[in-house]
Amino acid sequence: MTRATEGVRRPARRGTRAAESVRQRADGGARVINALRREGHSVGRAARAAWAGPGRERDLVVQSLKAAAAALLAWLVGSVWLGDPMALMASWVALILVQATVYSSLLQAAQQFTAICAGTVLASAALALTGSTLGALALSVPLLMLLANWSRFGDQGVFGATTALFTLATGAAGSSAVGHRVGQAALGAVIGVAVNALVLPPIHLRDVRENLAALAREAGDLLHTVAADLRDTEWNAQSAAGWSSASARLERRLETLRSARGWSRESLRLTAGPLRVRRPPTPAPPEEEDERWSRVTGHIRALTRTLAVASDEERTPLPPDGPALHAYAGLLDLIGDVCHVESSRLLGAGADAPGPDGRAEATMLRLQRELQDWLREHAGQGAARATVLGTLLLQAENVWSETVSAGQRG
Repeated sequence: MTRATEGVRRPARRGTRAAESVRQRADGGARVINALRREGHSVGRAARAAWAGPGRERDLVVQSLKAAAAALLAWLVGSVWLGDPMALMASWVALILVQATVYSSLLQAAQQFTAICAGTVLASAALALTGSTLGALALSVPLLMLLANWSRFGDQGVFGATTALFTLATGAAGSSAVGHRVGQAALGAVIGVAVNALVLPPIHLRDVRENLAALAREAGDLLHTVAADLRDTEWNAQSAAGWSSASARLERRLETLRSARGWSRESLRLTAGPLRVRRPPTPAPPEEEDERWSRVTGHIRALTRTLAVASDEERTPLPPDGPALHAYAGLLDLIGDVCHVESSRLLGAGADAPGPDGRAEATMLRLQRELQDWLREHAGQGAARATVLGTLLLQAENVWSETVSAGQRG
């Protein structure tokens, strides 16, 4: 290669690199714009949901406004009415203590007040002992951070160290300043807990109902998806992997339901008597419903696992024949419809919402008889094929039994 040719090619390579760099920057900018657009859509949906009616979004708005009101009230009482120079402490504590439940507000008020007292007293004592801010920091903050790990403080222990930093940074560490700071912390705790308990106290019953209805709806969606794949597409490992992923999402929804149930129990503590100043939402479904849908989720999980095993060509179990799969798909569609009816009932149709009618019961019995016939035919072809169909039929019958109450079955 001559020097002249090399000189021609080098600018070409530089031009290619420059174009690639411009394209990468453009792609990065597009990703940022798309991310911002998605966030904007998410905020818009939340705002519309909060405006439309009761729900999680409106609850968050109410709690946020309550926290702001508690901080403002604490500042008015501490600074304007009492003229205390440490009124910032009262607003700070009040803002933090408007928690998700009244019980957690009281618990965290006790923990935080204790941590603030410890931080104020230790910082003041360390400053008096060492005579310098740096020495007081070196002496008090390590001890307070170790104390913050004490389980009795929960997640409020760090406020001891932050209070010590605030105390030493402002230079107000005398006995009078300590008394003012502790008094304002107590004032803020009282105002924060009072606002949370007396102004629209948070009662988390709606979350249980919504998660339970979502679990029923998603179970029905999964059964419909499996039925459609068995009927309309080739049954393979990829389809089974999708079913397994969907059943794993059901398990996560079940965990969310259990968490919501725990919040529901806690939100009713200390609010069932004189502290409740508003009519509570519609009572949450009984805990037996959680257990029932937990069993449904387990049966669906076993069903999809059986299908995944049968789709593996290296495993012994064999999938059922096409006509048997079509009949089984009809059975899953029917059960999925029942799950959707249960979801609607949980969202507001009430306990008297109609269950499956006589035609659905008749269809269920017809499909069961048809699948029993197919099972006998598969048994004549070998145990491997009959085992899969028998297991699938058993799991489907289990789901049907759990989704249709004894009264609805008549």
